Amino acid sequence: MIDRAWRESGYRIKSVNNDSEAPAIFAQTKDGFGVSLIVGGEGQVFFEVDSPCVEESEVADPTGEPTAPVDPGAEGIPRPNVRSPFWSAGAP
Repeated sequence: MIDRAWRESGYRIKSVNNDSEAPAIFAQTKDGFGVSLIVGGEGQVFFEVDSPCVEESEVADPTGEPTAPVDPGAEGIPRPNVRSPFWSAGAP
């Protein structure tokens, strides 16, 4: 589905990983941006975009505190617990 939508948008598909455990698709836009979508463990989805050419710059520290509560004993970000009728259907 993502492959079809990206092709229709003019993206050049560079690689597709059809692995049932960790599928992924890697593409490039007409203006040179690299785009990838990777599905990881327990349905975690990672969307990344690489810029074609930028200059590295300083990034300011955050000015505010996080607004979402995080368990102090947690070793990482908790897995999502939201189900979607579309994305959580379990169909191929």
